[in-house]
Amino acid sequence: MAKILFVVTGVDHWTLADGSKHPTGFWAEEAVAPYEVFTSAGHEVVVATPGGVVPTVDRASLAPESNGGQEGADRIAAALGSITPLLKPLKLEEIDLGDYDAVFYPGGHGPMEDLAVDAVSGRLLAAALASGKPLGVVCHAPAALLAARNADGSSPFTGRRLTGFTNAEETQAGLADRAKWLLQDRLVELGADFQEGEPWAPHVVVDGNLVTGQNPASSAPLAQELLKKLA
Repeated sequence: MAKILFVVTGVDHWTLADGSKHPTGFWAEEAVAPYEVFTSAGHEVVVATPGGVVPTVDRASLAPESNGGQEGADRIAAALGSITPLLKPLKLEEIDLGDYDAVFYPGGHGPMEDLAVDAVSGRLLAAALASGKPLGVVCHAPAALLAARNADGSSPFTGRRLTGFTNAEETQAGLADRAKWLLQDRLVELGADFQEGEPWAPHVVVDGNLVTGQNPASSAPLAQELLKKLA
C-alpha cells in the first residue's frame, strides 16, 4: 500500500484584477476522482494544507451544471463528504516528503491565490520532482509550480512537458478578462513546454515522474497514470 499526499489550497477566494474576491477553493471532482482511484486500489491518502486549515470546496464544483446534472451533483457531494482526510489536514509546513510515495495537487482557482506564492509548497514540489516519486498536478494547481525554485533561483519545471487550465478554458469560463494573470501564460513564461489540448476534454501529459492534467475531466485519467507509476 502506498501513502499519497494531497496538497490542497487553503483559501476560499481568488483575488481578481479589480481587487474583488471571487469565491473559490478546491474543485470537488479533482479531489474526489483521484481519491476514489487511489483508495480503490488500496492506497492511503493524507491531506495537507498551508497552516493545516480545513480546505474549502468551490461551491460551483458541486452544481448540477458542473456534474452532468443533479444526479452527478448529488454523487459528487456524497463522495466528497466521505473523504475524512479533508476534515483533518496536516500542516504543509510540517510535511516530510520521505513519508510519502507520491504527491498530488488538485486544482480549483484557490492555488492561484495561495500555492502560486507558497515557498513551502514550492520546495516540496522541487524535492518531489527531483526524488523521482510520482508527482501529479491538475487544472489550476500547476500555479503552484510557479513557487518552485532550484538553489540557483531557476525553476525545476523549465523545459518540462506539462499542461494545465488553458487560456481558452478560462475565457470560456468567463474569468479570463477579470484575472490578474492567466495560468497558461505564466507557465509558458516559466519556460515550460506547455501542451494544450481541446477545451474541457481529458488531456494528460506525462514527463518522467511528472504527470499533469488540463482540467477537471483530466483528474481521473491523471490518477490512473499515477497508479501505473506506483505499481
